[in-house]
Amino acid sequence: MTHATAVDAVRSTDVTLTVRHGDGSACADSDVLVEQVRHGFAFGNIGFDFVGLANGEQGEGRENVFGGAEPEAAELLEDLWLDVFNTATLPFYWAGFEPVEGRPDTQRLQAAAAWFRDRGVTVKGHPLVWHTLAPDWLLDHPAAEVEEIVRARVRREAGSFAGLIDTWDAINEVVIMPVFANEERQNAITGLCRRIGRIPTIRLAFEEARRANPAATLVLNDFNLSTAYECLVEGVLEAGVQVDAIGLQSHMHQGYWGEERTQEVLERFARYGLPLHWTETTLVSGDLMPPEVVDLNDHQVPSWPSTPEGEERQADDVVRHYRTLLAHPSVEAVTYWGITDRGAWLGAPAGLVRADGSRKPAYDALRGLVKEDWWLAPTRLRTDAEGRVTVRGWAGDYAVSAGGRTASWSLRPDAPTVEVTLT
Repeated sequence: MTHATAVDAVRSTDVTLTVRHGDGSACADSDVLVEQVRHGFAFGNIGFDFVGLANGEQGEGRENVFGGAEPEAAELLEDLWLDVFNTATLPFYWAGFEPVEGRPDTQRLQAAAAWFRDRGVTVKGHPLVWHTLAPDWLLDHPAAEVEEIVRARVRREAGSFAGLIDTWDAINEVVIMPVFANEERQNAITGLCRRIGRIPTIRLAFEEARRANPAATLVLNDFNLSTAYECLVEGVLEAGVQVDAIGLQSHMHQGYWGEERTQEVLERFARYGLPLHWTETTLVSGDLMPPEVVDLNDHQVPSWPSTPEGEERQADDVVRHYRTLLAHPSVEAVTYWGITDRGAWLGAPAGLVRADGSRKPAYDALRGLVKEDWWLAPTRLRTDAEGRVTVRGWAGDYAVSAGGRTASWSLRPDAPTVEVTLT
């Protein structure tokens, strides 16, 4: 079975749709137009580029935005972003979100989250707890106070954004957290984790976030996909911490992993019975990072341009990667880490759009999957004498219309029959 066939087998569902007129009678033996409106699957990208635009800012001044485009450039990216993605990750790196203690960037990020929500986009926050980019001012507090300050931070963000942001990376990259050492910058989160332990630190993040927003989906996220992460997941679950999804990162600056390795990672983490969120993915369209580099941050080059050959490779890799991921039933979200090369992480040419705003082949390839291969275009179908018609499609939001009247409905694998009334 090819990956394309496997994706259809996993993601497509047949449902029996019964269409009725406003008076309750069956819309019998009639032509109806069925069309998809939104994917249920979370096709994500970071929304960092649009924070300034959402707040009506001009020029720079994007203190909280971790890279990305200026507001004027973001305007040119808006339609490209919205045409493919339905889930946005916004930055809550504590050092940037609250550079001065007691002065969090709440209103600005709420405006950004509302901007996405108003465009039909689901918003995720990243992250609530992370040792990297912890604020310097936290080091000024006695060790005994740090835990309560971290707890309060988690409650504040999860609570004040509830309804706007209901999915969070509750804690990020814990595998290395207790021993993380940065010669240039100390942080208080590592110290906290070392004092109370990794699992209690994880429990802290999850329990405080859930207390503030019981409806939240909380993700345990990491880049270290070795057996060390498996051991951590097992320990967390055995300790009774309620984890809603396992987050897996794949910044493939050294080249696409290939189907075999990706499938192996999927199988190892799917065995815990939790949804898998592929939280951070990049594939470069220029020279690959040398394989001997262990920490991607250590690769420092004056210029890292996108190349024609690299762009063709990136497009092929994107298709192979997404098909492999979506062919696995445990995967419910995939987030690509950046729409544009402009301000991209580590300066890598990993965006789907060039720095000048033009589309790379990878953008068109991914859009072709999301909005063509995996999308139900407007389709005319014929109902039977009872007003019933079989619709096959991906989970998501749909519309059906006939005689100038329309009804909205949702296709879900757990609902094989749906009844709607045209209005």
